[in-house]
Amino acid sequence: MNYAQLVAEIQSYTENQFEVADINTFIEQAEQRIYNSVQLPALRKNVTGNVTANNKYLSSPSDWLATFSLAVIDANGTYTYLLDKDVNFIRESYRKGTDTGLPVYYALFDQDSFILGPTPDASYSMELHYYYYPASIVVAGTTWLGDNFDSALLYGSLLEAYTYMKGEADVLANYNARYGEAMALLKQLGDGKNKSDAYRNGQPRYKVT
Repeated sequence: MNYAQLVAEIQSYTENQFEVADINTFIEQAEQRIYNSVQLPALRKNVTGNVTANNKYLSSPSDWLATFSLAVIDANGTYTYLLDKDVNFIRESYRKGTDTGLPVYYALFDQDSFILGPTPDASYSMELHYYYYPASIVVAGTTWLGDNFDSALLYGSLLEAYTYMKGEADVLANYNARYGEAMALLKQLGDGKNKSDAYRNGQPRYKVT
């Protein structure tokens, strides 16, 4: 389901010709709710960068929301995954400006940067896996969510639209139930199937009544 199809469905279900700005808000709020409810591969991103000697700070990407992992890569190509700590831990552990070496720890310093401990003693490559919001279907026209799980996106948007309309409670409850069903299936995929394989874990089993 692309953006135009989604808009048409929302208008058809609600029998309401919303302003474009309003309908875009419904969709974006639904996406935000979904993206914060289930872990999907489409929400993961990977970047590499560099730190220089005697500079303890590493800039975060502009679209960074949360960190999955941060690794330092030495001259031999060996990956060392850093441990997440608080800023005060790093400040206390490495008080002197001369405390340098291969970074072992990192902490979120502010919304734009990480602090490393100890301070790098040379230039190193860094690899960051992080969580971000992909471009909204409002902007991109098509997205992974619209292509693969449009039911969650549709009913999430309908919940926002019908709440805005102050619609009938029974209809709103029905949309909420359908949204819950769609999200349960999406969580089976994102939080279940995407995090296991049949070789090590066997095929998923569901109770049959």
